[in-house]
Amino acid sequence: MAQSQGLQRIRRRFTGYLSVSNIGANDTDLSWYAIVLPKVILFAAILLVPFLGAFYISLHEWGPLAQSHPFIGLDNYVRLVNDPIFWNAIINTAGYSFALLIFDVPIALGLALLLNMNLRGTKFYSGAIFLPVVTSWVVVSLIWSWLYNPEYGLLNTALGAIGLPQLSWLQSSDTALASIALMSIWKHIGFNMVIFLAGLKGIPDDFYEAAIVDGANRWERFRYITLPLLKPTTFFVVVVTLIFSFRVYTQVYVMTQGGPVRSTYTIVYYFWQTGFQQFEMGYASAIAVVLFLIVFGLSTLQQRTWGDNVEY
Repeated sequence: MAQSQGLQRIRRRFTGYLSVSNIGANDTDLSWYAIVLPKVILFAAILLVPFLGAFYISLHEWGPLAQSHPFIGLDNYVRLVNDPIFWNAIINTAGYSFALLIFDVPIALGLALLLNMNLRGTKFYSGAIFLPVVTSWVVVSLIWSWLYNPEYGLLNTALGAIGLPQLSWLQSSDTALASIALMSIWKHIGFNMVIFLAGLKGIPDDFYEAAIVDGANRWERFRYITLPLLKPTTFFVVVVTLIFSFRVYTQVYVMTQGGPVRSTYTIVYYFWQTGFQQFEMGYASAIAVVLFLIVFGLSTLQQRTWGDNVEY
């Protein structure tokens, strides 16, 4: 009886917030529809409608100044399959994403663990590490382009001072993509660090105190307490980093323009060049649709293989 009265009070409160009247004990479906429907509409307006629009354009030969847009079916997708530049962009984007996942996530976790120790100067260091996150990508790309300059850049100057050979960071196809990935990790690592730090703050100290009483050392506490309880946070960080890495564009445009020899061509950069330089909107839309399907598929795969084992 008490539980039923509590549920009725919750319904009345939802009724007040949503301005829905006459919700009785058996009208729970209406209240939940009222809660969920605005989110569904927002999702459709922001994601579903643009995706369907891009898919529609990809089925046509679409030019911005053309008076007609003839239907060509799946010809743009067949062209993608046989396009070596597109596959080169796929490989470059995959390599860039792999570098971010391998280095960005573990380093961010390590920094969060250090900052969670509440040492002196923690607030200063956390703010300094997070500062690049809120800095413009264009500004950061220009600064790092100067750092990478083969003649007067700070990095080559430092290498020469200690007797190491200087590198053509952005001018060599062997190092250009890695150089962009290094800059991106430096800029993005503060975001993941803050997420990990929030997850660490949510772990009760009682677990660590009990482990210390049982004689667990620092590594055992990290392995059997911190990592398992950080699974939801780690899953979120990995998915967000993956999505972020597949959207790489600004740093490529500012620092290399896809060169040298297309070694830094990425999917989004190729999409921009095809759609807004060559004005092949239909083919560019096909690239956008494939990119969406790749990101959606990888995120779903992570959810299926890892997310089911995450306990919140």
